[in-house]
Amino acid sequence: MQTNTTVPVSSFSPPSADPVLHPATPLLPFISDALLSCLSPIVVYWVLSMIFHYIDEYELLEKYRIHTPEEVLKRNHVSRYEVIRDVIIQQVIQFGFGWVLGYIEPEEMTGAEPWEVYRLSQTVGWSTTLLLGLFGVDAAALSSNVTSYLSTQGAVGALVANIDWRWKLAEALYWICFPLLRLGLAIFILDTWQYFWHRLMHQVPFLYRTLHSRHHRLYVPYAFGALYNHPLEGLILDTMGAGLAFKVSGMSMKGSVFFFGFSAMKTVDDHCGYKLPFDPLQIIFSNNAEYHDIHHQGWGIKHNFSQPFLICWDRWLGTIYTGGDAAERNRRTKERVHRQVEAEKSKKAAAGASLEQDEYAARRVLPEEDDVDFIKTSIVSKPESAPTAEPPRQRRRTRTITLADVAGKDMAESVKEAGEWVNGVVGNVSGAKVR
Repeated sequence: MQTNTTVPVSSFSPPSADPVLHPATPLLPFISDALLSCLSPIVVYWVLSMIFHYIDEYELLEKYRIHTPEEVLKRNHVSRYEVIRDVIIQQVIQFGFGWVLGYIEPEEMTGAEPWEVYRLSQTVGWSTTLLLGLFGVDAAALSSNVTSYLSTQGAVGALVANIDWRWKLAEALYWICFPLLRLGLAIFILDTWQYFWHRLMHQVPFLYRTLHSRHHRLYVPYAFGALYNHPLEGLILDTMGAGLAFKVSGMSMKGSVFFFGFSAMKTVDDHCGYKLPFDPLQIIFSNNAEYHDIHHQGWGIKHNFSQPFLICWDRWLGTIYTGGDAAERNRRTKERVHRQVEAEKSKKAAAGASLEQDEYAARRVLPEEDDVDFIKTSIVSKPESAPTAEPPRQRRRTRTITLADVAGKDMAESVKEAGEWVNGVVGNVSGAKVR
């Protein structure tokens, strides 16, 4: 189709003909922008995840790790196979939702941009005149004086004097500022959507037990576990949230390719498990891997709900973590897990067993330090009602050790008291003693 190539020569020269619209050229000639917007977050997710996995396997950045490989084995409650399976399920749903969203979108047309810039330049012209007039400045006289001065400053000055600043400003607004504003609005909408849904899933026990608890099986996050969710949670939080942000912000389909891919990149980086001082995403955004890792710990699970970009809602609603030095808590956990692993190795060595550890069989056997709240329900605490009196019942004279007594103690003492606690529970039921 022949296009109209007539364009205005300045902000005050109207177009000489009506625009001729035609379908927009896709970013890649072999795939539509709608399909590319569905594929970009999936491709970005797995490419970046595999980079971090390579770094994990070959221990290239160990000094920047938030948690040790031992913690990955001993503290996480899900195998990598289950993680990959559930991530793929979520991405299949995500792809289908995105394809439907792209299908119902009207076809994007191009050809009217110069005329839209022209109309914007008119707005820039009269609004600037009005604004300067409020301060008593004659905009026409000012423009004439500046043009006359530049004309006397040689070839470069004469060239600048012949440029219509209104047109150039309108072009900058149209091609740069407005797309960035749409991207910023989309980011804010997505963060708002995810914050309130995320917090709700911690406040409502049914939602937590049924949906969100699956994601918190990863005490120690890693890159390709970023989208390890219940499929329904993934649909609500991630897929629908990004789709809503795309529609409300009014961004183009080309803009959605970048937005969806960028969101996937940020999500993976937030779960990478590394505090990287040279990572631009972790430098620019306060909501980074270190920030989100706190939420995955038992002592921080009631805080840092914001994701994936900003922390404004945590600040505004008082849910940002203020419970002390997170690095020191992580250090104590590392030491405790290391002692546990060494004790198990010594025990196996004494029995002549292999020292090799089965990654998927390794599971946590003791409560996490400072982790009583997570063990109970892992939901945001509600005002406690007065305890109701229970009728007395006969029990064996065995001291009961609660989880609250066990959590936060030294390893040796915790093991001893955990045994006493098991004796109390089993003994009350069957009269038996566990030795």
